[in-house]
This record gives sequence, C-alpha cells and structure tokens, in this order.
Amino acid sequence: MNNETLIKSYLIEEFLPEVSAGDLATDYDLLTNGVVDSLGLLKIIAWIETEFAVTVDDAALDPDNFRSVDAIGSFVARASVPVEAG
Repeated sequence: MNNETLIKSYLIEEFLPEVSAGDLATDYDLLTNGVVDSLGLLKIIAWIETEFAVTVDDAALDPDNFRSVDAIGSFVARASVPVEAG
C-alpha cells in the first residue's frame, strides 16, 4: 500500500467515515473545511510518527504540513529522507 492510500485510509477511518477513498481529493483542505481541528492535528501527528517512524519536531508543527493528503504525503517524504552530514 502506498503512502497516499495509507494516509487516505487513516483520515477516512478517523475523521470522514462517510466518505470513500475515491471521493477524498488529495488536495481537499481538512483544516479550512472543519474536518480536522487542533486535537485532530495532534492525532494525525501521533499517527504519522508511529506509522512512518519519523519524528515531528517543533519546527515541523506548521498546520500547512497536515492540511491535506498531499501535504501530509509531502511531509512524510521529506521527514523520511535521512539528512547527510556535511
């Protein structure tokens, strides 16, 4: 299962049980549309840390990182890339 599918499945299970994966656009704004509030953001962050084995540090707590399936996927991709010592 790819990251987009995993993210959609989680969001639907937790926040949008009446929506099918095919109906959830990857750019649908979860925050502006009131689907996810501040407590929901914390749930998403905890899930990301567990599911993708990444750490979400204070600098990454920008709500824009978690606004949509696309934003979450991009964040996970960036957080999963090891930082090279330079």
